[in-house]
Amino acid sequence: MQDEILEIEEDTQKDKYLIFLIGNEEYGIGINYVTEIVGIQKITEIPEMQGHVKGIINLRGKVIPVIDVRLMLGLEEKEYNDRTCTIVLNIRGVCIGLIVDGVAEVLQIYEENIVPPPEVNDGGKQKYIHAIGKTESGIKLLLDCERLLSNSALENVLGNAKH
Repeated sequence: MQDEILEIEEDTQKDKYLIFLIGNEEYGIGINYVTEIVGIQKITEIPEMQGHVKGIINLRGKVIPVIDVRLMLGLEEKEYNDRTCTIVLNIRGVCIGLIVDGVAEVLQIYEENIVPPPEVNDGGKQKYIHAIGKTESGIKLLLDCERLLSNSALENVLGNAKH
């Protein structure tokens, strides 16, 4: 019975992506990684971190490192506003927050509509984008959550947050 419930839960999340905005571009992240979406919180900065790792937040007693996705992708910093939010992810049991300009919707993008990104040297943006999702409303750049965890700056924060 427990296995059946788990399978049903996995099926409802299959091919679903949370679409969020960075500037005028739409990005997606697998809904299976998303635990919640919260408004921008007070961020405690940690000295000597790379610029895109903004620091940590205290979310109901849990310390979560947060990354500004704009800065991670090499875009210029933008002042946070009332649409800015943090997408809290759980990747292999580790919680991290992604600060984005806004959240748009949850979309179903079937596997046959997902293609690898083009092979171009664009200064590192490809590092976090693992695929392109083709939809009726245009293309969505799909982020690779596993690569977010392998970021050395983030590993330093996670190491500090665990102690």
